[in-house]
Amino acid sequence: MTAATHSTLFPQVPETADAVLDGLDPEQREVAQALSGPVCVLAGAGTGKTRAITHRIAYGVRAGILQPASVLAVTFTNRAAGEMRGRLRQLGAGGVQARTFHSAALRQLQFFWPKAVGGDLPRLLERKIQLVADAAARCRIRLDRNELRDVTSEIEWAKVTQTVPADYPAAVAKSVREAPRDPAEISQIYALYEQLKRDRSVIDFEDVLLLTVGILQDRHDIAEQIRRQYQHFVVDEYQDVSPLQQRLLDLWLGDRDNLCVVGDASQTIYSFTGATPDHLLNFRNRHPSATVVKLVRDYRSTPQVVHLANGLLSQARGRAAEHRLELISQREPGPEPVYTEYADEPAEAEGTARRIRDLIAAGVPAGEIAVLYRINAQSEVYEQALADAGVPYQLRGAERFFERQEVREAGIALRGAARAGGNDSLLDDAEDLPAQVRAVLSTKNWTPQPPTGSGAARDRWESLAALVRLAEDFARAKPGATLSDLVAELDERAAAQHAPTVQGVTLASLHAAKGLEWDAVFLVGLTEGMLPITYAKTDEQVEEERRLLYVGVTRARLHLSLSWALSRAPGGRASRRPSRFLKGLRPGSGSLGSVGTAASGGIERGVAGARRKPRGPVLCRVCGATLTEAGAMKLMRCEDCPSDMDEGLYERLRDWRSEQARELAQPAYCVFTDKTLMAIAERVPTTDGELSSISGVGIRKLDRFGADVLAICAGGEGRSGDEGA
Repeated sequence: MTAATHSTLFPQVPETADAVLDGLDPEQREVAQALSGPVCVLAGAGTGKTRAITHRIAYGVRAGILQPASVLAVTFTNRAAGEMRGRLRQLGAGGVQARTFHSAALRQLQFFWPKAVGGDLPRLLERKIQLVADAAARCRIRLDRNELRDVTSEIEWAKVTQTVPADYPAAVAKSVREAPRDPAEISQIYALYEQLKRDRSVIDFEDVLLLTVGILQDRHDIAEQIRRQYQHFVVDEYQDVSPLQQRLLDLWLGDRDNLCVVGDASQTIYSFTGATPDHLLNFRNRHPSATVVKLVRDYRSTPQVVHLANGLLSQARGRAAEHRLELISQREPGPEPVYTEYADEPAEAEGTARRIRDLIAAGVPAGEIAVLYRINAQSEVYEQALADAGVPYQLRGAERFFERQEVREAGIALRGAARAGGNDSLLDDAEDLPAQVRAVLSTKNWTPQPPTGSGAARDRWESLAALVRLAEDFARAKPGATLSDLVAELDERAAAQHAPTVQGVTLASLHAAKGLEWDAVFLVGLTEGMLPITYAKTDEQVEEERRLLYVGVTRARLHLSLSWALSRAPGGRASRRPSRFLKGLRPGSGSLGSVGTAASGGIERGVAGARRKPRGPVLCRVCGATLTEAGAMKLMRCEDCPSDMDEGLYERLRDWRSEQARELAQPAYCVFTDKTLMAIAERVPTTDGELSSISGVGIRKLDRFGADVLAICAGGEGRSGDEGA
C-alpha cells in the first residue's frame, strides 16, 4: 500500500500554475490541460490516473480557469476522496469539493430538504439489516444470518438499479442474476422493508441518492441553484457508476458538458452492486465531441508483473475486453512471478507465511506486503499461519485510522503537550520532534518494541507506531517543525481521512484491495470454484472473475506470488484444479497464444462516433464460420466440420506423450492436450515455425519437445524423455 508517511507527502507547493504540470508525462499533461468540454480518461492500472486528474484540477484552479468552489470531484470511497483532497491541498488547490456520491448528495439533501419537503430530514439508517430482518419476520419468512445478508444486498441492488419491489422478479430474470431466495419472497420483503422505513421515519443510503434525484427532478429552482454552484465535474472510477448515480450526475450537469470521467473497463468488479462499465464505454456515443486520453504507461509494476497482467486480459472476452488497455511498464525489470502448488490449504498458508517472513528478513517492510483472497472466509488460515510465524498483520476493512480510540487519545495528548510547550517536563529530555512524540505516546503505553503476539494490544501498538513514523518523516521533510506544526498536520489529515500506514502484512479480499498497491502481493487460493467462484455461471460473470484476478495482479509493484492447493485439508483427496485463468500463464499449462489487439496510449480528439476497431474474428478453415470456443480455435475449424487428421500420426503422438508423461511424472495433458495433438496431426508441421504457430505449443514446449514432435511427424519415433528434457 502506498505509504502515507513517505516524505513525498510533504512536498513544496508549486509556485506557479505551469509548475503544477512539471513531472507529468505527455498523456497526463494532456489530461491536465483539457479543461473544457467532455473529457474521457481511459486509465490502466498503475498509470497515475489520480495524479493526472488532481493536477488537472489544480492547474485549472492555479491558472484562474476554475474557481475552487465551483468544482465537484466525485469518487466511490471516503479513502479515495480523502486522498484526493490531500493531494489538492499539496498542489495549492484547497477548497475544491472531493466527495463520494453519497456524501455529496447527503449534503445537498440536508440543505434543501426543509425547502423542498418541509420539516427535518428523516434519520439516516446506518445499517439496514435489522430492518430487513423485521420485514422478513412480518412476512413470516425465516432467514438465517447469511440469507439475511444476501437479501439485504439484493434490496440494495434493486434500489441502485431503480427497481421498485413489484418489478424485482422481472428485473432479476432479465439480468440473469441468481437471487438468494425466491424472487417473489424477496419482492415481498423489499416492499415491507420500504413500508417499515416510512413508518419509522428513517431513510437508508440508497434513499439519499433517490431522494436527491427526486428533488432535482421536481424542483427546477433547486436544480438550477446547484448548477450555479458547481460548474465543473470530475468523476473517478467511472466504470463503477450505477444507473442511479449516473442519473444523479446527469441532473447535476443539466445541459452542460464540463465533465471529466476517469476509468478502466478492465477493472469493473462490482457489478453485483449495480455498477456497470456501460456509461464509460458509451461515453463517446453520448458526447461525440469528447477528448479521449488513454494512459498506458504503468509506473507501479515491473515489466514481469505487467506482462502477466496483459497476458491475463489477452484471453478475456466480451465488450469490456474489446476496450482493454495494453500496459507498458516504466520500471526496471524485477523477479518473475512465482507459481506454487500445495497439497492442502494449511500447507499453502504456512508456505505463504514462510515466504513473507523471508521477504521481511530481506528488507521488505511488512506494511508493503499483502495476501489477497477471493472471499473473507479464507483469511482465518492465513491469520493463524502468520501469527505462528511471528509476522504482524492487519485485516483490511477495519475502523478508520483517525477514528480509532487509541489514535484519538494520542491526538489529545499531543495537542495538550503542544499547548504546554516548554512547561511540560515530559519533553525536557526530548531533543527533536520525533523524540517529543515518542515521549508523549509513552504515556499511552507505546514502547519502542512491539508486544508479542497479535490481537487488540498489537493493533493499538501499530496505530501509535504509525504516528511515530509520521512524525519522523514530517521532521525530515520540514526541519525545525514544532509539535504544534505536527498537530496541525494531523488535524488536516484527520479531516481528509489521510491515514498513515500501519506496519503489518495486509490480509484482504480482492474486492477490498481495489485502489491499493504493495511491493509484494500473494494471490492465494487460485482454484476452480474459488476463482472463478462457483456461482459465476454466465460468460459475463466468469469474465468479471477474470477482471478480479487482474485487479489482484496489478496491485503488485515488484514481487508477485500465485498459489493454489489441491485439497482443503491435510490427507484430503487432491481433487482441485488450478484456476482456468492461469492456463497459458503458469509453466506447464500450455501456450498463451497471440495477444489480441489492445488500445495503445494516446489522445483522440472529438471525432463524432469514433469507435475502436474490434479484434478480427477467428474463422473456420473448412466452412468459414466464426469460431468462439477455445478448442475449435485451437483446431482452426468447427468441432463438427470434417477433419483431415492423420489418424496414425495422432496415435503415435499419443503413445509418445504417454511415455513422456511417465518419465516426467506429470499428467499427460501437461505435455500436450488432446486438442493440441489433434491440431498437430491435422497440420503435420515440418519446421519449428509451423509447429510454434499451433496454439498450445509455446516457446518452452517447442524447446523441450519440438525435435521429438517434428521427428514423429516426419515418420520417426522421437527421442526418449531424458533426451527431450
